[in-house]
Amino acid sequence: MDTADKKQKQQSQAGYDFVLLVPTLLLLSLGLVAIYSASSYLAAHKLGDSYYYLKRQGSFCLVGLFFMIMAKNIPNRFYRILVYPSLIVSLVLLILLIVPGIGTKVGGASRWLRFAGLSFQPSELAKLSLALYIAYSMAKKGHDMTFFSRGFLPHVCVVGAFMALILLQPDLGTSVIIGCWLLILLFVGGANLLQLIGTVALFTPIVLWLIRDADYRVKRLQAFLDPWGDPQGLGFQIINSFLAFGSGGVFGAGLGNGKQKLFYLPEPHTDFILPVLAEELGLIGSLTIIVLFGVLIMRGIRIALNASDLYSSYLAMGISSFLGLQVLVNMGVVMGLLPTKGLTLPLVSYGGTSLVLSLLGIGVLLNISARR
Repeated sequence: MDTADKKQKQQSQAGYDFVLLVPTLLLLSLGLVAIYSASSYLAAHKLGDSYYYLKRQGSFCLVGLFFMIMAKNIPNRFYRILVYPSLIVSLVLLILLIVPGIGTKVGGASRWLRFAGLSFQPSELAKLSLALYIAYSMAKKGHDMTFFSRGFLPHVCVVGAFMALILLQPDLGTSVIIGCWLLILLFVGGANLLQLIGTVALFTPIVLWLIRDADYRVKRLQAFLDPWGDPQGLGFQIINSFLAFGSGGVFGAGLGNGKQKLFYLPEPHTDFILPVLAEELGLIGSLTIIVLFGVLIMRGIRIALNASDLYSSYLAMGISSFLGLQVLVNMGVVMGLLPTKGLTLPLVSYGGTSLVLSLLGIGVLLNISARR
């Protein structure tokens, strides 16, 4: 048996990263408990079934675990085959959102497509598709990443097209997150630092103008800067989030015993689920959640560093970066460190599209870790 065959055999026998799987399953389990605790009163009052959101999230969880197992076990080369088909599908779905009568509007934004009673958020699929594309493209270009016309500009144009479509929904927050994610990946891929700094300098005034141009974005910014200026209006949600964190103490009130979820904190089972957990589990529980996410993201980065090829390394870094940015933004919002942005906490918040695609991404990381 020659050296190449021995290496391939060793890679095929390498087990998946168990340290990545453990925090994933723990956060998933904690999320189901938190969703029931946060939504049972709301669901019983509005829908007559206190288990409504729990049953739906449980179904999404099973689907997500199926995709995670499938992604972990399929041949690694299959991801390269999916690069352009997934990119095209994501692009078409984002275009459909802005076609009148097709996208489902919630709160004035058309971000969901509805099929057979289920809602699907194309921007979540776009994140994974972009991770597949950017990893494939950067690995193929190699040392050309240092050149503006061959390494920098093509990636900015492709990702910029997706950001523009997401901005038309409108969803400025997700567009900004994708833009920050692209800068991270380009930096890792070897793009010129001056080009990255110039891009930030160019687009920062545009983002500020977009905020100023929309009244609801200005109000969100005002609520971020001074929530106590309008405690019954603009600042209502973030103030109740502060109260939830503050009343939890060190050990919390106990699961199910929180008060802010009782029609004080709006939509407590979605993007503001962390304050509910902080109130019921206290400082100890909050730190545990932060540590679990820290382990999950750091293991993803470690998988990227130990990957068997450049494409797998960039793909693992792209998925880990998206998870990390989403966690940081969600926690920053509920703690009043960032303006309000309707972004879920991965694996924990209620939301089928986010949960399934997060688990699918983790399945890809497990796949890469098994071939390190």
